[in-house]
Amino acid sequence: MNKQKHKEELQSLQKQLALIHQAMGRQGRSAVIVLEGPDAAGKGGIIRRLAWCLDPRWLSVWPIAAPDAREREQHWLQRFWQRLPSQGRWAVFDRSWYGRVLVERVEGFAEPDAWKRAYREINEFERAITAEHVRLVKIWLDISADTQLDRFRARYRDPAKQWKLTTEDLRNRSKWQQYHQARDEMLERTHTEVAPWHRIDANSKHQARMSCFRLLIEELGRELDLSIPTPADEIKAFFE
Repeated sequence: MNKQKHKEELQSLQKQLALIHQAMGRQGRSAVIVLEGPDAAGKGGIIRRLAWCLDPRWLSVWPIAAPDAREREQHWLQRFWQRLPSQGRWAVFDRSWYGRVLVERVEGFAEPDAWKRAYREINEFERAITAEHVRLVKIWLDISADTQLDRFRARYRDPAKQWKLTTEDLRNRSKWQQYHQARDEMLERTHTEVAPWHRIDANSKHQARMSCFRLLIEELGRELDLSIPTPADEIKAFFE
């Protein structure tokens, strides 16, 4: 019964978000949604449920991994500029430019001068995005170390999900405290008036998904005209 109730509540939120997506598309307004959090925090599950309810013609999902050889020759932010949505579209980032001050910092892939400079570069990047009237929603999914371990164990025991568990996941877990320190500094230094962070407790997947949808409905639906446009006079005349 609880699962059925959660499903019904989520479907209602999905319908509301779909109406917002359609309205923003009609009005030529774009959105960027950033999902960050530890491994197994539930980013993929949230993104799948977003994609199920939104028009795929107006949605792009970007799973961000390590830069390729060509991207390493460019400014580190260039690959993100190239993935920003065109007018009326949404872009969802499964991890993002924040890798610079998280995994690249902790794993030593970026020099200290580079990742320390990145806080300013990120804030300027996001200021430029929002100045162009793009709605930016940044979400951090919080889970405990115990929750992460439970989810890793569940993946290992499920043949259909074993592929999702990597040696990199285990290596990152061994540096839990370093990642927490990097996360805390990131949240403090990149939480701005134009691009604030929203932290969601993701220890319950069901509650996290609904919290994300409620947040997106609130943030993206603000000051948005949700009225359905009436048919043009020529169309009315044809059918009437």
